[in-house]
Amino acid sequence: MRPAPQAPRQTPAPTPLTWLYVPGDRPDVVAKALGCGADVVVVDLEDAVAPDRKDHALRATAELLGDPLPVPVHVRVNALDGPLAEHEIRTLAALPGLAGLRLPKVQGPADVHRAAGWATTAAETVHEHVPYAAEGPVPPAGHTRADHLAPARTPPGSTATLAPAAPPAASALPATPALYALLESALGIEHAFAIATAHPALRGIALGEADLCGELGVRDDAGLAWPRSRAVVAARAAGLAPPPQSVHPDVHDLDGLARSCSRGRALGFLGRAAIHPRQLPVIEAAYLPSAEEVAAAQEIVRAATAEGGALALPDGRFVDAAVVAGARRVLDLAGRRN
Repeated sequence: MRPAPQAPRQTPAPTPLTWLYVPGDRPDVVAKALGCGADVVVVDLEDAVAPDRKDHALRATAELLGDPLPVPVHVRVNALDGPLAEHEIRTLAALPGLAGLRLPKVQGPADVHRAAGWATTAAETVHEHVPYAAEGPVPPAGHTRADHLAPARTPPGSTATLAPAAPPAASALPATPALYALLESALGIEHAFAIATAHPALRGIALGEADLCGELGVRDDAGLAWPRSRAVVAARAAGLAPPPQSVHPDVHDLDGLARSCSRGRALGFLGRAAIHPRQLPVIEAAYLPSAEEVAAAQEIVRAATAEGGALALPDGRFVDAAVVAGARRVLDLAGRRN
């Protein structure tokens, strides 16, 4: 059987530095968040929404995502082993305004596959609703590449006089939306690499440190050093972007936030989740390279371009391919600065 056609690769968007969480049952707050400068707005259906407001939050979020939006919007659904997640994912997965689904409390690869199955089925349902050319083109589902294409189905009662549609354009294929796994338990940390490589739609992992601290009995940052490094290593080993840091819960402690971001950057994180717009500029400033870092990176790239191969700079620093790659990453990040 001929392999299913794949959607063309798109130029990847810059890796986000700021992810702003907003409660899904507050559409007015969500609307304001879309204009506050966050790289990604995360509509939260889980911890930020009271149990008796869950249905309202889902309806409001579905209405929001009914049209394309000016910034990427992700949705954190409820726990995958609970009664709400499947319906939430099936409701939201094919909506044009959705850029990603954040999956809480992921324990292992099976959780990712279960969520991906719900999401892909929702996208395929939209795709299969229009099987004939006379009915018009199928809108794209989600914003990521298509992983699988189900064969077109012939509706009951159809006849040979109905012209079949032309092969669907790649942009019309059902697609699993981008998935992001949150590791919030000891078991999730143990399975970090398996989770990070579980499914092609899995685009990132991150820690949920509040839940993790509660389970581990951790009382300070020292106890999180190994889980943090584990998440960074697993993401990079899987070919994913470095994970963002977990939220800093004190929205008034901006100096503490800046210090924490500096430590996170040293550990290999890239960017951070926020719970208030005032945290965004602090996070961005902490993760954008300084003028000195940019100058050093430019020197390395210039030297490598002129010489090629391994070389020593005038100040004695040794430069090889890995150092040059790091310098290019610094310059890419610097290009985000307005």
